[in-house]
Amino acid sequence: MGVQKWLVVAALGLSMCACSASKPAEAAKPTPAPVATQALWGEMKPIVSVKELMRDMIDPASDYVFDSVGIFIDKKKGRIERIPKTDEDWDRVRMGAVMLAEGVYLLKIPRPFAPAGDENNSTGPEPEELSPAQIKAKLERDPVLWNAKIEALRNVGLEVLEIVKRKDANELWDASDNLDAACENCHLEFWYPGEKEFLRKLDKRLEDMYGPRTGARKLGMSPR
Repeated sequence: MGVQKWLVVAALGLSMCACSASKPAEAAKPTPAPVATQALWGEMKPIVSVKELMRDMIDPASDYVFDSVGIFIDKKKGRIERIPKTDEDWDRVRMGAVMLAEGVYLLKIPRPFAPAGDENNSTGPEPEELSPAQIKAKLERDPVLWNAKIEALRNVGLEVLEIVKRKDANELWDASDNLDAACENCHLEFWYPGEKEFLRKLDKRLEDMYGPRTGARKLGMSPR
C-alpha cells in the first residue's frame, strides 16, 4: 500500500472513531426537568361553599340557556316564540355554556356545602333539604355518583357550545330540557332526595290520567 493510500485509510478510520465517540457524549446530555404543574399554577383553594357557587355562578350561567328559548302568550300579539336571533343573543348563550362547562368542575374542589351556620332547610319533622353534613356523608359514600352528576352537567355545556357554533335555535329546546334534567338529577340525589318520591308518585298519577308519555318532568312541573 502506498503512502498516500495509507494516509487516506488512516484519516477515514480516525473520522469514524470521532463519530462513534460523539454518540455517548450526546446521549449523556441531561434532559430538561419537567415543569411542576402545581408549582406553576399553585393549589386551587375554594372561596365559597357549594350553595354559594351554585347561587352566584352555576344558576346564573344556566339561565343564559334556559332564557334563550321560550313561548309566551301576549294578549295583543298572541303566541310569541323567543329564540336567539342576533349575534348578541348567541353570545349570551355561548357565555352561559362556557360558564357551565368550565365552572361545574369547580365542584370537584373540596369545599363546604353551605356557609358556616347555614343548615339548609333541614330541620323539622319533614325537612325539605339535607343538611350540609348529610350531603357530605352521601358524597363520601359514593364519590363516583357525585362526579357523574358533574360530568352530566358539563356535557350539557359542551352540547350547547356545539349548538352555538351551528346557530341552530331548534336544538336549544332539547338542550334546555337536558340542562333541567342534569340539574334536577343532581339535586334529587344530593340536596332534596325526598322530592324523588313525590315526583315518582306525581308521574304515576299523571301517566294514569293522561298516558305513558306524560309525567311531571315532561310537563315542566319538576322544581328547579
